[in-house]
Amino acid sequence: MPRPMGMQKHRIISVTAIAFLALAACGTESGSGAGSGSGPGSRVGPEDSGGPAVSTDLPLTDVHWTVEGLSVDGKKSGVPAGAGLEIGKDGQASFQTGCNHSGAKVKISGDTITVGEAPSTAMSCSNQLDAYEADFGKAFAGELKAQMADGNKGMTLTAADGDTITLTSEPSAALVGTWTLATLKGDSKAGVKVPRAVADKVSITFAESGTDAGTGTARGNLGCNRFSTTTKVSGSTVTFGRVTTTRMACGEPQMTVEREMQQVLKGKVTYKLNHAGLSLTAADGASLTARPGARS
Repeated sequence: MPRPMGMQKHRIISVTAIAFLALAACGTESGSGAGSGSGPGSRVGPEDSGGPAVSTDLPLTDVHWTVEGLSVDGKKSGVPAGAGLEIGKDGQASFQTGCNHSGAKVKISGDTITVGEAPSTAMSCSNQLDAYEADFGKAFAGELKAQMADGNKGMTLTAADGDTITLTSEPSAALVGTWTLATLKGDSKAGVKVPRAVADKVSITFAESGTDAGTGTARGNLGCNRFSTTTKVSGSTVTFGRVTTTRMACGEPQMTVEREMQQVLKGKVTYKLNHAGLSLTAADGASLTARPGARS
């Protein structure tokens, strides 16, 4: 027999109320999974505690740190050439392990670094590099204590279980000098495929003029023609003057590279230096990266 409409309505309201109360109970219950900050093996990520990502007087950020030593479970791990660590002021850490590149969000408070999850690229490496990456991933996790040494040129990170990472800092390169093209993205907004033989020929040499502070010159090779221009450095920008070039005609891809290079070397450009590289980014997004190189 069909139930009266009033009884059906009462049943629906009751079920809805029970579901609402169950959800409310779930919302107030302390969790025990990842990110909840409780339970065995849980790790509190740096995003869990709020506040600024970096709050410290120690010179930890915006420095390229080279890994000099790694000890895990009381045993030294072989450190490959090129292994390094960088931590930005935004709390983003990146590390090179000799094969893969990884990153993690970190929280720095005083001498304590709390490391979140660290996703990595998945390139196949040699057994030695695989072993190093596994050891580094174990040591660079959870809560670490940073101890500076050698006038802040050295640093040791120590985990609660005694694992340690020993690092030394590498100073940023100076803008003045010669740079060889590494990557290029012009006004097409797509990366330009530059053959190594062409990239090795493309160079920029910055020099100071010796007159007004920040003024200087830039000259080099655009891929086909040589160029020269004036420069004015202020803060994190360099302003290029009118670029003059020789007038040779070349084939491809040299002429494409040359056109894209001129898109970068136009007007006020933002530059950034690290321990072994230079990046230039124009207002329209055209950009390049370069490595220290011999003068062409």
